[in-house]
Amino acid sequence: MMQVRRATSGDAEFIAETYRPFVEDGWASFEQDVPSPDEMAARIDSAGEFYPWLIAMENERPLAYAYASPHRTRAAYVSSVDTTIYCAADTRRKGVGKQLYGALCDTLTQQGYVMAFAGIALPNPASLALHKSVGFELVGTYPNVGYKHGAWRDTQWWARPLAEPANPPGPILRVSQVFS
Repeated sequence: MMQVRRATSGDAEFIAETYRPFVEDGWASFEQDVPSPDEMAARIDSAGEFYPWLIAMENERPLAYAYASPHRTRAAYVSSVDTTIYCAADTRRKGVGKQLYGALCDTLTQQGYVMAFAGIALPNPASLALHKSVGFELVGTYPNVGYKHGAWRDTQWWARPLAEPANPPGPILRVSQVFS
């Protein structure tokens, strides 16, 4: 049975290796160089208490990871996050991503975030299907926004409401306050 827990810097090697093919072989990520495990550990640590990194596990084996990051840096965006998920090759199309993304969105909702956004470089039918399955809707396309592997790529932006907006916005809780 799959469990979801917070990712730690100790998961950085799995995370870096899972991410590697998305950087080297595809365009799902616009990074050009594969981050090292040390770089991934630094990213996990720098997310702090307001942007969760989660990892799906089964029988002590990591399967996938997902995380949230700031949508934009200006204060007015404080209640919005960007979300990302990557599954190990042998776990794709088995429901792992859907369960993990659900856990991430539940955590973000409990923290007090209002909107989640996801950028999907095209073509990427698997990611589009996953995002649709967990309640994201298309909000727009950036044409020719990234150049990777010899071609210009469009990116679609998808959004999922997490909560009704309050006026004024409520506080954002720490991950440790809502996720054990």
